[in-house]
Amino acid sequence: MPDSGAPSGPGDAVDPEEVRLLRARVAALETGLDTVRAALPAAAPAPGPADGPARHRARSLLATVLVVLGCLLAPLSVVAAWSAELVGDTGRYVDTVRPLASDPDIQNAVADAVSDAVVSRLDLPVLLQSAAPAQRPLLEQALGALGEPLQDAVRSFVHDKARAVVASAAFQRIWADANRRVHDTLDKALTGSGDGAVKLEKDSVTLDLAPVVEDVKDRLADDGLTVARRIPTLHTDFTLVRSDDIGRIRTYVRLLKLAGLWLPVVAVLLVAAGVLLAGRRRRALIASALAFAVTTLLLGVALSVFRVVYLDALPAGVSQPAAGAVYDTLTRFLRTSVRVVVALGVTVAVAAWLTGPGRAAGLVRHLWHSGIAAVRAAAGHAGLRTGPVGPFVRRFRPWITWTLVGATVLTCLLWPYPTGWVVIGLALTLLFALSVADFLAADDADPGSEADSGSGSAKEVRV
Repeated sequence: MPDSGAPSGPGDAVDPEEVRLLRARVAALETGLDTVRAALPAAAPAPGPADGPARHRARSLLATVLVVLGCLLAPLSVVAAWSAELVGDTGRYVDTVRPLASDPDIQNAVADAVSDAVVSRLDLPVLLQSAAPAQRPLLEQALGALGEPLQDAVRSFVHDKARAVVASAAFQRIWADANRRVHDTLDKALTGSGDGAVKLEKDSVTLDLAPVVEDVKDRLADDGLTVARRIPTLHTDFTLVRSDDIGRIRTYVRLLKLAGLWLPVVAVLLVAAGVLLAGRRRRALIASALAFAVTTLLLGVALSVFRVVYLDALPAGVSQPAAGAVYDTLTRFLRTSVRVVVALGVTVAVAAWLTGPGRAAGLVRHLWHSGIAAVRAAAGHAGLRTGPVGPFVRRFRPWITWTLVGATVLTCLLWPYPTGWVVIGLALTLLFALSVADFLAADDADPGSEADSGSGSAKEVRV
């Protein structure tokens, strides 16, 4: 401000006293501001430049820990669900192993075991005694030279009857009943629980094939080999599960069985909490969903590796094709669950990416809406009108979208035993439903009415 005011106009002058008063007020204001600035750090210290980043790093670290814990629990949660559904439920177990009765490797192994048991109890001299008296000396004389061929013929005959039995509907019933009785043994083998009278021998879970042997004996007798009726009841065991490590893994499987379906819930909640704490939630959701899928996929790889190790460790007397069929059947639910989690994780990651602000995601959305707009324009040219449905969908479109998403999630949760294809099918169904909603929500300014009235104006469809 100048020391002396220059005239602002003809005949006007600045009062020196007024200028002095204004300068005094400005000086007082500046002094007051300096006092306030000096008092602020002591009274209420403002956050320093390092406090914000430190708090952000702490939240990011906690979010990362929660996500990692949830992803590590992912494969364990799948095993826990398997333990609760298969090992802990007799009906579910029987339904799982029932198709094994029709497996060719199982049928061959059972027929071999039954044939060996029956042939070992057939005495060829007794068979000769059942022959006609006139032919008996000749047969006894030829026994020395024809002993081996005769034994092979008898074995082949018995094996054919055993194959006929295991291929019949009766074997399906015998197999299901035997597995229902042996389920307690399997439960005890894998969890240590179950009836105290159940005993494990040599870390094996076996089926008693005595009913199959009885059916074979009856068929042999009906076909002329009546001496088969003299064979006493044979309790032939068929090995379902055998491993020297059953005792070692029993404790872990029992704990997972007790965890049951709660462990998957805990894993999902941990990941969800980590995503909510993250600074960039969308990026955290994509990374968490993919990590959840990858860790679960590692369980599938481990199942394949353990299959080879398990079969190589079996003793020579156990049929490896049959043991492989049993292993594949018992782990089928595990493999299906792995595919479900992987498909779900990839689906969530793709959905989060497509709804994000990325350039590529924006291009995909633009192509999507352009396609819907093109279809809507073609429908408008064809005279299709949505009537009151269009304004209704436009008005409540957010609610309709979230209702469709919620219905899809609820369907997936309530599906009895979903598979990976079920998850993909639900995702595609949701995509189709959203495209229909997008089509109906397109704002047609009823361009067809002008054409219908003879104005001849161009039709326009706005999305």
